[in-house]
Amino acid sequence: MDLTDYLGVLRKRWSTIVLIALLTLGAAVALTLSAVPQYTATTRMFFAAEGGESISDLNQGSTFAERQMVSYAAVAASPMVLDPVIEDLGLDVQAHELAEALTATILPNSVILDISATDEDPQLAADLADAVADELSAVAEDLSPERSDGTQPVQATIVTEARVPTEPSAPDTVLNVALGLVFGVLLGTVTAVARELLDTKVRGAKDVTALTGVPVMATVQYETGSRSSPTFMVDDPHGSRAEDVRRLRTNLRYVGLDHKLRSIVVTSSLPGEGKSTTSIALSLALADTGARVLLVDADLRRPSVAEYLGLEGAAGLTTVLIGRAESADVVQRWRRTGLDVLPAGDVPPNPSELLGSRAMATLLVDLVAAYDIVVVDSPPLLPVTDAAVLGKLAGGTLVVAGADKVHKAQLREALDALDQVGAHVLGVVLNKVGRRDANRYGYESYRSRGPGETPRRPESPAEAAAELGVSRRVPDAEPGSPPSGTTLPV
Repeated sequence: MDLTDYLGVLRKRWSTIVLIALLTLGAAVALTLSAVPQYTATTRMFFAAEGGESISDLNQGSTFAERQMVSYAAVAASPMVLDPVIEDLGLDVQAHELAEALTATILPNSVILDISATDEDPQLAADLADAVADELSAVAEDLSPERSDGTQPVQATIVTEARVPTEPSAPDTVLNVALGLVFGVLLGTVTAVARELLDTKVRGAKDVTALTGVPVMATVQYETGSRSSPTFMVDDPHGSRAEDVRRLRTNLRYVGLDHKLRSIVVTSSLPGEGKSTTSIALSLALADTGARVLLVDADLRRPSVAEYLGLEGAAGLTTVLIGRAESADVVQRWRRTGLDVLPAGDVPPNPSELLGSRAMATLLVDLVAAYDIVVVDSPPLLPVTDAAVLGKLAGGTLVVAGADKVHKAQLREALDALDQVGAHVLGVVLNKVGRRDANRYGYESYRSRGPGETPRRPESPAEAAAELGVSRRVPDAEPGSPPSGTTLPV
């Protein structure tokens, strides 16, 4: 990840950062408010060299006192000093426990020692500081070696007695809140980056590009409510999803420039990624240009096209494959859209064998001859092999990747399955992408007409054909009848 990627993560997962920062800040505030206030009192001591008979004696005494300051600070927290203090003040603690409430600080380059005591009771804190200083004065003189004349070279003097504090020294509310906020932002940022790095789902086109060389043909955003209907191309022709599918239709034209693409298998890695909805939407988008389009429901395990489109599904593909009907007998026209539909029919006990049979290959050739373009909705790749079998028979395969479902390894495995059978993979359709990502170009607001208005249609048959490279067919020809005119090089 480069700097741009990190900034993208922060922009994408800002809510995570804010949430963790607020939780951490709240925890810091709660701990601060629940903490028992502590008060600190300080007594200042001065260790002076006793007067001598000569300047040399004074220098020696002063040097000795300065060198002993560290020792005096250590002695202040020793049982030698604290046991008498505990007895004098009548405290119910041990010397090592009392030592935790004391701090001895040496002022730099001096013989001044500050004794600080901290306690919940401000008066007791002051009494502790003074009592420790008094006892340290006596102990320090006893520990110093006597001179030849019996005097002590160093004398400890209390220069400032402790004052009873009026403000608590802890907790520091401002500091704790500031640290809580800073730590929360850092923790939220680390969490956001970690979630991004550990997220194995295919979230965007960049994930597909990094995973494989297969191009992303289109990105279709996620919708809820009535606008999520499989027939959104008709129900919501001005919506962003309809525009995304039209972009897919346009891109398919360019991938088929070097050969005539007459049949497309639409599949996915897993169930629930939106392959059937994409098949229906793509078929309607192709039919909207005036092309003769046939949508075949070849998902013989969990057929859904007939249910989504409100068609009779008892007879269909399986009926034709077992020789009980001709395709023209079971193909149904959906409304007045120029779209014909071949439902799946009854669910057979051997879907893979039927789809891989000579009858299926022959039927697909006949259907391609009868229509400009045949769109085949097939089962997902990873659970079963049906889509791989169909992908080998068709001119190209589109793989739908649900941004909310499929993981990178699963998409890679699905593409490998198609590659192993020699299927021509046209690209990946990234489906169910979040609105924030899908609308980054502002398509939702770029609308020529308001809701309820008639969507723009090509002004002439020539204009419709130019968009997809087809000659306009007779729209009311009988379903399944061989059309006349130029075929469809998508």
